[in-house]
Amino acid sequence: MRSSRQQVRGGGKRLVEQGRIGDVRHVRAQYLQDWIVDPEAPLSWRLQRERAGSGALGDIGAHIIDLVQFITGEALTGLSAMTETFVKTRPVAESASGLTGVKGSDYGDVTVDDAEGVRQRAAEEMKLTARTAQRLGVKTVIGFTGSSIWKYLAMFPPVSQEMVDAGYRDFADRWNPILDVYDEVGVRFAHEVHTSEIAYDYWTTVRTLEAIGNRPAFGLNWDPSHFVWQDLDPVGFIWDHQDRIYHVDCKDAKRQVGNGRNGRLGSHLPWADPRRGWDFVSTGHGDVPWEACFRMLNTIGYDGPISVEWEDAGMDRLVGAPEALEFVRRLAFDPPSASFDAAFSSGG
Repeated sequence: MRSSRQQVRGGGKRLVEQGRIGDVRHVRAQYLQDWIVDPEAPLSWRLQRERAGSGALGDIGAHIIDLVQFITGEALTGLSAMTETFVKTRPVAESASGLTGVKGSDYGDVTVDDAEGVRQRAAEEMKLTARTAQRLGVKTVIGFTGSSIWKYLAMFPPVSQEMVDAGYRDFADRWNPILDVYDEVGVRFAHEVHTSEIAYDYWTTVRTLEAIGNRPAFGLNWDPSHFVWQDLDPVGFIWDHQDRIYHVDCKDAKRQVGNGRNGRLGSHLPWADPRRGWDFVSTGHGDVPWEACFRMLNTIGYDGPISVEWEDAGMDRLVGAPEALEFVRRLAFDPPSASFDAAFSSGG
């Protein structure tokens, strides 16, 4: 068996080296095994982090990466993947032999979760980001949180309230320790309300803030481009969350619905495709009511950074970005130092 595998590997390598299959631009690999496909298979040492060290990535990933590099002669420099442990608890083995055993009546957790390892490392990076920001004199860090329940957006197959509640608990459990570090160093985190994140519209923002007890270390990066295509009011959002607007991003979006064909979700169509239900456009060319927004920012006393996040697939950035900057500068006027009718109450 080992000899035949070596012949296959060697044969594949020669085909690539001889150019008989052309340039290799994409590799698709599968590693199939079924020894733990049964959810009642006992909890062996291979499923326990303290004994095994790694999970599927250590098994499957190592084999596939090694094989691809050997056959193609190319070094992999990056990897993007989605991982999930589907069976999270298994029967504890009463007796074991290698990777098999006899299951008992008690159950234990599968701890060799590569995805969880990635999450933990990401959490540590967020903590380091806070400490680095403090050293650089940066007061606010902007970013995303991720979400374990975004995949339930369609609410079908049926999603229970407990599943939704668990998602917000998961967010709080992961982010409270991170925010402890932000509190420690005097830096704030500004979450951008954005699709695919734990807070992506008005009510999920309310629920997210409640989940962490409305702690001041966690605020919002206000980017109205994500509001208008959802029919959310970006001006009212500023007023309702005025104590949490920690950063302002000026990006615009244009709705393209109403013809009975273009849908809100974009239809998996590329940016600038006229069949999309909405599109990002250069600031000032979309449906954001910018003057009302800037007036409301003045009303709440916002004096933080204002940035232009320029995205427009239908316009050259060398034309659009300077124009957007000038547009924002014109509207980002200071509030008056006194009421316009103050002169009538003076003695002069």
